[in-house]
Amino acid sequence: MATILQNPFFIELVLPFLLVFVVMFAILQKTKIFGDGKRQIDAIIALVIGLIVVAFGNAVGIIVSLMPFLAVTAVIILVFMILYGMVYKEGEFEMSHGLKIAFGILIGIGLLIAVLFTTGAWDYILENWVYGSGGDIFINIVFFVVIIGAVAAVFWGGGKGDKK
Repeated sequence: MATILQNPFFIELVLPFLLVFVVMFAILQKTKIFGDGKRQIDAIIALVIGLIVVAFGNAVGIIVSLMPFLAVTAVIILVFMILYGMVYKEGEFEMSHGLKIAFGILIGIGLLIAVLFTTGAWDYILENWVYGSGGDIFINIVFFVVIIGAVAAVFWGGGKGDKK
């Protein structure tokens, strides 16, 4: 027995439209691009963008495919923060600056990989840059980035120790 939540009309039209509409409306309200108190204009623009997005199947497919990644990532972060917060007194939970940066980098890398995988670009990159004729170029680029990272860590990562 299928429910309304399993109906393709609901999954591929209603939910992506609502998501895009609400996110665009929130962004327009927060940035106040069209001025303060212009809720009607922001709503119309968000409506148009939402309708344009659901008109293109590829965009809807990407959105629908990325939502499980979003949900699983949010649950993993929630569990980590609950476990991390257990060592603090009530009301005194504060993540360190370094941990926030590390989370941001990991989330960015994970999102990039999820988008590449969802759009099919991941297979293209693997076939043409890693396993194909461009493999040598890819290895050289990775090697170059590692060298630059090591040099940067030596120059800017050093402590402010006593110099004699």
